[in-house]
Amino acid sequence: MTPDTSPEMLRVSDVLKRTGMSRTSLYRKLREGAFPAPLELGCNAIGWPDFLVAEWIASRPRRTYGEAA
Repeated sequence: MTPDTSPEMLRVSDVLKRTGMSRTSLYRKLREGAFPAPLELGCNAIGWPDFLVAEWIASRPRRTYGEAA
């Protein structure tokens, strides 16, 4: 992202689709500090910059089904 471009803002439904989480899981992770906090877009609207959600997804551990530990 360059300084001249603003990130796409994702609403709750978009975040749920991208992460595969339920609404309950999303808000639980927010309370625990395990998911990036949203930004206020208006008095009744919140959103996440798309790059924050993408970074969170990329930071998740990968499960391998190869050799047993």
